[in-house]
Amino acid sequence: MKKPNQLRPYLLRLGLILALSTAFVAVFNEAVYLLQKDPHDRAPQTIELVIPQGTAARVEAGEDDPTIPEEMVFVLGDTLLVRNEDSTSHQLGPIWVPAGATASLAMGEPAKLAYSCSFSTTRYLNLDVRQPTTLGTRVTALLLAAPTMTALIYIYSLLVFPVGGKQPKKTSADISAPVSEGER
Repeated sequence: MKKPNQLRPYLLRLGLILALSTAFVAVFNEAVYLLQKDPHDRAPQTIELVIPQGTAARVEAGEDDPTIPEEMVFVLGDTLLVRNEDSTSHQLGPIWVPAGATASLAMGEPAKLAYSCSFSTTRYLNLDVRQPTTLGTRVTALLLAAPTMTALIYIYSLLVFPVGGKQPKKTSADISAPVSEGER
């Protein structure tokens, strides 16, 4: 077993590599997050969907209202507020919206939903509820990546740059020098 003084260079190298790896992974993770940030990575909010006047008549004629999307994307915790400005009552999944009224639907869990809907010719409205990327998920990524990066670089550094430096090379004179009888 190695004495504490013999372990010190290994521990110093490990500490230095841990600090450098953590800093590199933190900068790299944040840069990638900012470059690929989804517009839906935001705090929960209320999103309003307006059913305009005359929508029921357009749906009966086989025409979709251009202001009503086929799919909506939400963040966990969002609330969908449906405002019915039509003269006919409408339904969206579990909510009934009388003419001239509003109703809301809370997005309580991540899911891909296809709700029946009376204000679209397809009779469905797709809702995609996503888990937001939070500071906690970004820190978790850092805590998962930094130790792995540290281990890989540490092992590689021991192979390429052994602790204790280089061993003195033997010269050709050391190898070819005759050995006397007394030295054997």
